[in-house]
Parts: sequence; structure tokens; C-alpha cells
Amino acid sequence: MDARLRPILRLVLAFGLTALPMAAAAVPVFVVAEPWVRVAPDGRSAEAYMQLRSSEGGAIVGVRSEMTASVALRPPGATPAAVNEIALPAGVAVLLAPGAYRLGLPSLARSLKLGDRVPLVLTVETADGSRQEIVVSAEVRRRSPTDDHRIPQRRP
Repeated sequence: MDARLRPILRLVLAFGLTALPMAAAAVPVFVVAEPWVRVAPDGRSAEAYMQLRSSEGGAIVGVRSEMTASVALRPPGATPAAVNEIALPAGVAVLLAPGAYRLGLPSLARSLKLGDRVPLVLTVETADGSRQEIVVSAEVRRRSPTDDHRIPQRRP
């Protein structure tokens, strides 16, 4: 073998052997964007909304919050029914929004006002059955952050 190629061959082998463990240790990526909470008119309950995306797919199988004894995974529609999970297809943005899938927070521990933060912990189960907890801090708002940018604000 040509002596000039030996250092290059060593570099290629070293990189290849280093990259192999990295590929085996790949972890699914879960992204939460624009989390927010809207309090019901009576002030005793709320719903949480956000945009979700999972690189490998999976499902939200549970949510907890210190603001309420339980959090319900609600399906699209106006009924307060609950579902066991919210599917997160790989690479697809899933929008939790009013009238769509959403998180119900019944019987709030305290009253919330605009600007308050609501801590949530999402439990995501991947296709292989492993679970990951995602900590989210959602702001109490009247409407989504995206809507705030699209709708002109009234000047006093």
C-alpha cells in the first residue's frame, strides 16, 4: 500500500468506527412549540394547546400537572370525553387546538390569570414501547401565539 494513503485510511477507519456507536445510540426527537393554556369562563378549568412533532413517531399516553389532580386527553369536538392516547406520526406536526385534540385540565388547584405559567409533563410512548417524559411550561393566554401575530392588536 502506498505510504501516502495510510494516514487517510486510518482516518476513514477511525471515523467509521466512531460513527457506528453514534448511530446505535440515536434517540427520538420530540418537539413542543407554542404551548399555551386557555382558562374556561368559570375559571375552574382550562385546556392546553400546542404543536407537537416526533421524529420517530409514537403517542402521548399521559399528562400530569401540579395545577390539577388529573389531565384528560380530549378528542376533536365539543364533548368532554377522553381518549387513551394522541397519536404522533413520525415527522408529522400534530396540532392540539380548540376543537381539535387538546388537553383538559379540570378542577384547577388555583385560579389562573393571563401570563401565568402552567407546568405540564407529557408522557410519550414510542413504537418500541419505551417512554419519555417531556416537561412543558404553557402560558395562560386568550389565543395562540400564532393568532396573536396574525390578528392586529387594538391600540388604546
